Amino acid sequence: MADGIVAAGHPATAAAASEILADGGNAFDAVVAAHFAACVAEPVLASLGGGGFLLARTAAGERHLYDFFTQTPHRRRATNEVDFRPILADFGTATQEFHIGLGAIACPGSVKGLFRIQRELGRLPMRRLVEPAVALARRGVRLNALQAYIFDIVGAIYRADPEVLRLFAARRDPGRLVRHGETLRQPQLADTLEALAREGEALFYRGEIGQRLVADCRERGGYLGRDDLAGYRVRRRRPLAIDYRGARIYTNPAPSAGGMLIAFGLRLLEATGGLGGRFGSPGHLERLAGVMDATGAARAEVASEADAARRSARLLGADLLRRYREQVVGRPACHRGTTHVSVLDAEGNEASMTVSNGEGAGYAIPGTGIVMNNMLGEEDLNPHGFHVWPCDMRMASMMAPTLLARPDGTDVVLGSGGSNRIRTAILQVLINLVDYGMPVAAAVRKPRLHLENGQLSIEHGFPERALHRLVKHYPGAQNWGARNLFFGGVHAVARDRHSAALSGAGDPRRGGVCLRVAPQP
Repeated sequence: MADGIVAAGHPATAAAASEILADGGNAFDAVVAAHFAACVAEPVLASLGGGGFLLARTAAGERHLYDFFTQTPHRRRATNEVDFRPILADFGTATQEFHIGLGAIACPGSVKGLFRIQRELGRLPMRRLVEPAVALARRGVRLNALQAYIFDIVGAIYRADPEVLRLFAARRDPGRLVRHGETLRQPQLADTLEALAREGEALFYRGEIGQRLVADCRERGGYLGRDDLAGYRVRRRRPLAIDYRGARIYTNPAPSAGGMLIAFGLRLLEATGGLGGRFGSPGHLERLAGVMDATGAARAEVASEADAARRSARLLGADLLRRYREQVVGRPACHRGTTHVSVLDAEGNEASMTVSNGEGAGYAIPGTGIVMNNMLGEEDLNPHGFHVWPCDMRMASMMAPTLLARPDGTDVVLGSGGSNRIRTAILQVLINLVDYGMPVAAAVRKPRLHLENGQLSIEHGFPERALHRLVKHYPGAQNWGARNLFFGGVHAVARDRHSAALSGAGDPRRGGVCLRVAPQP
């Protein structure tokens, strides 16, 4: 029996988790180490200045959702005093406006989340868990094609502030960002990781690091104050559990939206009688698109409900499901800063962690190498407009770390990056696993659809005959010429409970890798 298996969005991220497993750590030690390493190897996607979620299943069978996502500040200030400015990200064929500055920073949760996970679930000391990331930051990581592409997209954000540009500048040309094939070293971040491991989370939330952040916010137009950092709490929640065609699925509960929307889609699909054909058939694609369309409409319908628990109950209630079932049956049968890590260990522990830094605020805490999030500048997270968020409230998210217990005795750990595409990416992989009985690698690699606000996006790889019928119902459908990170990045690992065989896949759309850790002699 192997010691474990890891799937992640970068070889160095997966290698850090594998190193910890090989050294006797469990899945939770490994996923914490992976997060630290991702801050080095996937710097736009992961940061100690952001937040995320861990869905954990312990070897004893207990399941917990650790919510360490960002929190809105305790108070607002006059908007004319706030450093909050638009900037354009360049996607090549289109541009998109984001907002950055100190006024875009929400209270971060990553540091507190990692320390609580290590304290409650881990086995190895934090000093050991930061070692792979520290070594990587000092030695440097060669920028791969995917990370270089992401830097190209959000380059305007990372060039907006001289301090941030210095952190990610090319060694031989400090006026530009590092490019594909060049080595990125982050000695400030290495020092910060070592200091955090020595001194603990208080260094960030009450100590010198937090004091620098709060002082800059006060003097330069941010919202965060000392009470925001000191009062931040990691929330441990009961996962949202649903049954689907004999399988049991656990995912992210309210106040986050992603898990609820995945659950709604699955229940609606089951209520409408299933997919109606083999993978890629007209029945499959048309029913799938109809469920996505109805899910988007249902999301909009319950968006005005302020209380997250009532919003969840209404979305998953029988009345709403019945109404949208009738609509689906009667019909023809942005790239965001998010990354994911899935880990299984030999003892039966399962860890599914998704984290995000938005696109980054264009601000780094001086001397630390930590780029802060821009969650208060994310349009998706501020549907009622900027600067009107409820004070001191956990922000919603589409992130949905997920666990699946398949009827055939296979346990699967999965999750995805991809902003609004997270829910449709995970939904389709779950369907591939449960309805079509695919092995993990095939379920992850199959082409995907995404439907949002009436706009259908179609990934390359579906049969032309089926698509010809589908696009008649969705004028203006966009056909992508190749697999693309637009459609998410589902990194998944699995264990057969009968044979103990392990399998997994990193999503090639987002540089995914899967590493299996062999038992030590």
